[in-house]
Amino acid sequence: MREATRTVRIAAAQTPEFLDDVPGAFACLLQVAEQARARGAALLCFPEGFLQGYLTEADDARRVAFDLGGPRFADLLSQMPEHAPMIVVGLIEADGEDLYNTAAVIHRRAVVGRYRKRHLLGRERCFRAGEEAATYVVEGLRFGINICFDTNFASAARSVAEQGASLLLCPANNMLPTPAAIAWRDRHNEVRGERCRETGLWLMSADVTGARDGLVGWGPTAVLTPDGEVAAQLPLDAPGLLVFDLPAVALRA
Repeated sequence: MREATRTVRIAAAQTPEFLDDVPGAFACLLQVAEQARARGAALLCFPEGFLQGYLTEADDARRVAFDLGGPRFADLLSQMPEHAPMIVVGLIEADGEDLYNTAAVIHRRAVVGRYRKRHLLGRERCFRAGEEAATYVVEGLRFGINICFDTNFASAARSVAEQGASLLLCPANNMLPTPAAIAWRDRHNEVRGERCRETGLWLMSADVTGARDGLVGWGPTAVLTPDGEVAAQLPLDAPGLLVFDLPAVALRA
C-alpha cells in the first residue's frame, strides 16, 4: 500500500445553549449540518451535551436521556439528511439504569460509535464514567474524542494517539460563572495545546456561546496544530461554523 497525503475538510459548530430544548437543538443541528455539507465538510462536531443541554441533576438528566438504540433516537436519526457529514454530537445517554455524558458518532442516519466521558467533574455525579476510547475513520482521516474535562488528562489524549489517530475532537460546554469564564478564557487552548504537543495530534473543539443566570459561554471553538498553536478560531461571543482544511494528513490509499 502506498502513502498519500491530502487535506480533509472538518467543521465545528459554536452554538447557543439549548437547555432542555431538544426540538430547538435538533433544528439547529439540521441547519448547521446542511451548512457544513454545502461547504464540503466531511466531519462536523457539536458541543458537549448539545441535544438536551448540560443537565447534571439526576432526575432532569434521566428525564431527557436517549437510549441510542431506542425508538426516540431512531426517529431523530430518520430525520437527518442522508448526505450530511459524519456528525459527532454531545448528548445525555441512558443505558439501562446508567446515565452517560456521551458523544455519539452518526453517519448516514446511523449511530456508528459513541464515546462516553471518562473523567467526570464533581457536579457530574449522576453520570457513570466511560471506559473505552475508540477511533473512527472518515475520508481516510482517523480521529478520536475527548469530552471537555477529559483534555486535562494526558492519558485521555494518549489513548487516541496510540490508535494511530491524527485528530482529537473535543466537544465542550464551558457555560461558566462569569469570574471562572474570565479566568479560563485563554486557558482552555493552553491546556488543549499541551495535549497536542504531547501526542502530535491536531485538535478541534466545539463549544457553546451566550449568557444566562450569571453564567457566560465563551468557547473557544478552535483548531489547534500538533505544536499546540491556534490555527483557526471563531470569535468568542457569537454562534458560528468553523471550517478548516486539515493539511497533509497521512492517509492509506
